[in-house]
Amino acid sequence: MNGAQIVLIGGGARSGKSRFALERARVLGARRVFVATGQAFDEEMDARIARHRAERGADFTTVEEPLALTRVLREEGRAEVVLVDCLTLWLSNLLLRGDDETAIAATVDDLIQALGERRRHVVLVTNEVGLGIVPDNALARTFRDVAGRAHQQLAAIADEVHVAILGTVLRLRPGPLEVVAP
Repeated sequence: MNGAQIVLIGGGARSGKSRFALERARVLGARRVFVATGQAFDEEMDARIARHRAERGADFTTVEEPLALTRVLREEGRAEVVLVDCLTLWLSNLLLRGDDETAIAATVDDLIQALGERRRHVVLVTNEVGLGIVPDNALARTFRDVAGRAHQQLAAIADEVHVAILGTVLRLRPGPLEVVAP
């Protein structure tokens, strides 16, 4: 697809980023696929996933894929736009599977290569995890580090970069900086 865009939307938990991503994806195309990277390991997460399904309604075909994100992006032929929610869950899934930082960096590189093929619009949702205190354990520090590196790489190739803070979405790229959603 010529003119396909990569849209990166980051922010803190409950900041409004997922709601904005749904709106952005709806504008980009009529045939939409939602790639869910979360996994329900308990009742609370199961309820959270059900709430998210209800929020997006029938506007999206859902693909649940906690690990093989790049494969889905390369193979998904039905969509004009793919919304991935969320990258940080995907990265944590890779870490918890036992991938080390080098393996995750290679996986992120593969994702970036797939995104560069520009077959369809892709909206990526991610949690900004680098604004808090330094975590007190090695796994959490590794997660923060792999997420921060991935975010830098993805922001470098994204056509649009947005950040959600306090329920307000700011467009960082393309400039100028602007509030795009209250």
